[in-house]
Amino acid sequence: LLFSPHNLHFFLSLSFNIVVIALEKKNIVSKLGDNVTLSCIYNEKTLQLKRLRVYWQIADDSYQEKCSVVHALISGQDNNSNQCIHFKDRTRLFWDRLGDGDFSLLLLNVSQSDGHTYKCVVQEKTDRPIVIHEEEVVLSLAASYSQPILSGPIRNSDSTGEEVTFNCRSGNGYPKPNVYWINKVNNSHLSPSKTEIISHDDGTFSVFSTLKVKATSNMQIECSIENEMLQENLSANYTQQKKISDSGTESDENLGKKGRGAQAAGIISIVFLIGVLTALICWLWRRRSSRLVAYRDVQPRDDQGGLNSPA
Repeated sequence: LLFSPHNLHFFLSLSFNIVVIALEKKNIVSKLGDNVTLSCIYNEKTLQLKRLRVYWQIADDSYQEKCSVVHALISGQDNNSNQCIHFKDRTRLFWDRLGDGDFSLLLLNVSQSDGHTYKCVVQEKTDRPIVIHEEEVVLSLAASYSQPILSGPIRNSDSTGEEVTFNCRSGNGYPKPNVYWINKVNNSHLSPSKTEIISHDDGTFSVFSTLKVKATSNMQIECSIENEMLQENLSANYTQQKKISDSGTESDENLGKKGRGAQAAGIISIVFLIGVLTALICWLWRRRSSRLVAYRDVQPRDDQGGLNSPA
């Protein structure tokens, strides 16, 4: 077989395109515990489901012996008699889309062990089954880290020039995070003294990082936890307030004394006012009582002559 330069260039280009298409895979990132759809679409309008077989399986060679069938559709019906126990009751097809060639798989409540390359194989039954469509989907799992907690020296403490320690921690994330310490005064990066990443039984990680620096009068430190897969960046900030001067302290003390003095004066004023009101009420009561006595003394009495009765 002879190739002209033009034909050879065309052949190489065609071969390259075929290789690229064969290696192309869809990548999906899902959070732990979510439901995820693995896409598989065959753009063919004339489909007879009863003549089709659709197999979802794990494409990883090392996993083939452990699990060969994730989900199966045979002659238009689910047939999961050979389904891996790990996927039992966790897979669904979209029945309203099958007639349009959409054989996507819904995987429920994904866990760390679901991170694989999945293959969708569509076969048509003629004299012998032939593969009419294949797709591969790479599923990567991730989990958001918790809001980082940052602790440092006591604010307003006089630690300028001394070495101080900051601690930053976050947890329940996946995959392993990137940890950044930043001096917010000039946005420079600081090197941590120690960073420890701890793995948990559920596959997630916790991170604990320590930073030691020389204290300044106005420290502004930020700890940042980055999850590259989810493109999430969570941060916590610490600001060291300047210590209050001695004169300021004295002023506060004077204000405190004045406040206490004013409070005592107020209490004395209230007691004095209550005493005055009590004395006034007693005086008014006595005066009213004396008037009643005087009125009774001048009342006319019949036995003492009183008013003359008619003759």
